[in-house]
Amino acid sequence: MPRPRLALHWKVLIALALGVTAGALVHELWTPQVWESLGVKDPAAFLAHKASDQNAAAGVLAEGVRFVRAATEFIGQLFLRCLRFIAVPVVLFSLVLAVAQVGDLRTIGRVGGKTLLCFAFTLACAVAIAVALGALVAPGSLVTPEARDKIIAEYGNRATEVVSNAAQVREQGVFGYLLNIVPTNPFSAIANAQMLQVVATAFLLGVGLTLLPREKAAPVVGVCEAITEAIMKVVELFMLAAPLAVFCLISQFVSNVGLGALWSVLAFAACVVGGLGLILFLEYPLLMYFTTRAGNRMTPARFFRGMAPAMTVAFSSSSSSATLPVTIQCARDGLKVPPDIVNFVCPMGTTLNMDGTALFQVISVLFLAQLYGVELTLAQHITVGLMAAVVSVGVPGLPSASIIMMAIVLDSVGVPTQGVAIILAVDRVLDMCRTIVNVAGDTTACVVVAGSEGRLGKDE
Repeated sequence: MPRPRLALHWKVLIALALGVTAGALVHELWTPQVWESLGVKDPAAFLAHKASDQNAAAGVLAEGVRFVRAATEFIGQLFLRCLRFIAVPVVLFSLVLAVAQVGDLRTIGRVGGKTLLCFAFTLACAVAIAVALGALVAPGSLVTPEARDKIIAEYGNRATEVVSNAAQVREQGVFGYLLNIVPTNPFSAIANAQMLQVVATAFLLGVGLTLLPREKAAPVVGVCEAITEAIMKVVELFMLAAPLAVFCLISQFVSNVGLGALWSVLAFAACVVGGLGLILFLEYPLLMYFTTRAGNRMTPARFFRGMAPAMTVAFSSSSSSATLPVTIQCARDGLKVPPDIVNFVCPMGTTLNMDGTALFQVISVLFLAQLYGVELTLAQHITVGLMAAVVSVGVPGLPSASIIMMAIVLDSVGVPTQGVAIILAVDRVLDMCRTIVNVAGDTTACVVVAGSEGRLGKDE
């Protein structure tokens, strides 16, 4: 009798745990003295393949260590690059197919309306949770001025760069931002992976196909369908390497991260993670439970079992765009959401549905306001919530992109933007956590829309 195979999500979770363990051991045990015992006195130059007299005694063992480190980075980055390689085609062809298959504008309006309503509802809940936690915990009051100044000194250069980028975004204004959704050259948007513009291009092309006679649109719909299915087959191939890639990504990250300033802002980090946990384990399960029918409830166990591969990839990559192909696969095969709904909701969610990002921005602004002693009025609390909700829509699904938008919110309520340096100290870890929530929010919307249409779990 053949031995049952271990499910992919368990393999990925095991790889995640092993990667964290291996990375932590390397970080704690691989000291400068270990490098010196291998003949390396300037590890930075040695790892960068730069000539240095201090490393003249480096032997074969040191070369082997450098090779293993480089190979680990290569495997992780290759996996991410493969996922990003198919992210734009997935958005373009799956959304064109989803809109075209709906068949009429009235149905598109109904499904699109439900999707946007779900996005708005979960976003409002995320902002409310963030405001409540920020006010109740008051993490900014727990950081000493000495710790604040030390962190700012360490991360000040990166903060200056972020604030500069935020100024460029702010110069566009609201109308400039909205105008930028529609590309002047759709091919340029596709080439540069401007996801919001790619979504607009795909949606409009899909609408155009629905307005054509069915026999004329059929060849294009058939091509989009074939390409979408081919891409999903490619995703299945990529996911075979997911456990190894996740191990490499996580072990490398953890081995490079020191506790450093983390302890100084531990209350802030715990506040953010706690808020993300409330969204992921309370808000989303309740919403799915009450919007799916009794005979086919989306239980938490069913949801997290089906979404485990996508969540682990989201945690490892910190990129909802890179995770999109895996998210679509999990929603279709793991949660049994009809492909046309998945293809419609998930690409839109990658650019429009950022609950984790909104919560993070609100708590960050309240934290920095408390840290700098800036008293926010009730109106300013509301402003922070609204601004965070607005700027989280359309944030690129890339690592730490929300930090740039946060500087705009800080400036709107008079909080020093140099405080971004403090957030940067722990942003990488929190970015990994909030990406899980962003990805889970997209599939939650898929389940809600499919449940409201009475199509969840139906083979079509």
